[in-house]
Amino acid sequence: MLVGVDCGGTFTDFVVCDADGVRFHKQLSTPDDPSRAILNGIRALGLDAGSLHLVHGSTVATNAVLERKGVRTLFVTNRGLEDLLALGRQVRRELYNLTPEPYGRLLPADDCLGVGGRVDADGCLVEPIDEESLQALADRAGDYEAVAICTLFSFLNPIQESELAAVLPAHVFASLSHRVLPEYREYERAST
Repeated sequence: MLVGVDCGGTFTDFVVCDADGVRFHKQLSTPDDPSRAILNGIRALGLDAGSLHLVHGSTVATNAVLERKGVRTLFVTNRGLEDLLALGRQVRRELYNLTPEPYGRLLPADDCLGVGGRVDADGCLVEPIDEESLQALADRAGDYEAVAICTLFSFLNPIQESELAAVLPAHVFASLSHRVLPEYREYERAST
């Protein structure tokens, strides 16, 4: 059984697909803890939470990004890829325009940190993270509420993302790309 859930500011919407067809449900959201609305909806639908394949979306999270209302976040990636979020996939209206209209950045350039270290396309460690990079991250991270870490080929070998997360202060939330979206393509992992 497949259940799609979208957590919005007012309502949490459900779409249930099973052998009997498709059905819909709308549940009041619980902004202080969105998981409560999800569990309440599952109960209201009479579903067994242990037997579900849940697909989750969040209008609240999307709106926070669009409205720039998220927490102060530091983006950490391999040295040389600090502009990854700004460059994206180079999808733009006029691909060959040499002076394209700039898109709004997800994060200011000052909130992007490049660190030494590299994993190759086979997942083999080519260059370990240097102590200077670990110290720079440890020194800066305390000024942020969250740190998003996305290194090259971490979906094959997450060791460097884990090493970077290990130096973060306890009060800082860490998002590691290999956990959020364990697949190739750095931009997609970085921006998810």
